[in-house]
Amino acid sequence: MPAHTNPTRADPGQPLLPSGSAAASPRGGLQQHHRGNSAMARRGRTYGALDLGTNNCRLLIARPSPDGFTVVDAYSRVVRLGEGLMEAGRLSDAAMDRTVAALAACADKLARRDVRLTRNVATEACRRASNGLAFVERVYAETGIALDVISPAEEARLAVLGCHVLIDPDGPPALVFDIGGGSTELMLVDSKVAKGLNGADSTAPPEILDWISMPWGVVSLAETEPQWPEAVDRLAGYERMLGEVLPLLAGFAERLAARGVREVQLLGTSGTITTLASVQLGLPGYDRRRVDGCAVDTHALATLCRSIGLRSVADRARIACVGPDRAELIVAGCAILEAILTRWPGGDVKVADRGIREGILRTLMTRDGVWMPK
Repeated sequence: MPAHTNPTRADPGQPLLPSGSAAASPRGGLQQHHRGNSAMARRGRTYGALDLGTNNCRLLIARPSPDGFTVVDAYSRVVRLGEGLMEAGRLSDAAMDRTVAALAACADKLARRDVRLTRNVATEACRRASNGLAFVERVYAETGIALDVISPAEEARLAVLGCHVLIDPDGPPALVFDIGGGSTELMLVDSKVAKGLNGADSTAPPEILDWISMPWGVVSLAETEPQWPEAVDRLAGYERMLGEVLPLLAGFAERLAARGVREVQLLGTSGTITTLASVQLGLPGYDRRRVDGCAVDTHALATLCRSIGLRSVADRARIACVGPDRAELIVAGCAILEAILTRWPGGDVKVADRGIREGILRTLMTRDGVWMPK
């Protein structure tokens, strides 16, 4: 199985390794060079973006196109890598086994699609776990995939880079939020750069003015409460989850107010917001074409969060677009989202079915000289 070039982690503003350079790996020094150096040859390449989160393993494989890129293959699997991490402080054997199996499937796809450049990132679970580095070593040994454990700052940057095209350039600053499995990032984004004001490049991503990473995601927060069988206990548990998140948001809101920011446009990315938007839209099954870029009323969405959060696991599993895979964790996602909507109420929430992987693809293609969207 061929190994794949994996640029090293960079904090916002720091360059990745150039195309064709040696990539850092758990065992160091592995090189993968591209075939051909012409622009035409580079435009025919396939690029990969793998995002290993606390709950999901996702892969996109794409080729450059006039609109940015065209997806040629994709993979997504719930692996629950961070299951039990809050209590044990380490990744469990069962969670690691599930995740390695998923990553092996990703490695097969990368090989079949002849991907020549990919970046494979891991986030909160690997950052937090005492055996995170050992797991990264195991993944490389068994699959050939070199995982890059990125910082919260880099995670925020990639999320914004992947979805900022949905920001209204005529609106107020955007508050982009990414509810993950082990953490939640909120980024205040300058909406004006996308319009190309003051000579700015209209294709350049907007500036992140401020951001916060909260240690609560759908897995980490869900593990603070059992799946209560009685409605009164579910309500009390839901309120306790809100109580964990709201103080953190209050501090961030104070920082924004000190900047003079009172009004924001909300843009959400991740499985929680796309799932709940699907339910709000009444879709019988998930449809990315209907969800990506849609706008949902914040009051209606907050009401939906509370409604789903107070239902039993069995009832949640019967909701279209939630199902048994998300029935347990969706409650924590609802609590985090309701807390955000409570702190910044009114208007609509724009929904993005895009994020870190798209940000990676744009970065790789830009640095390879083939990112040329109209």
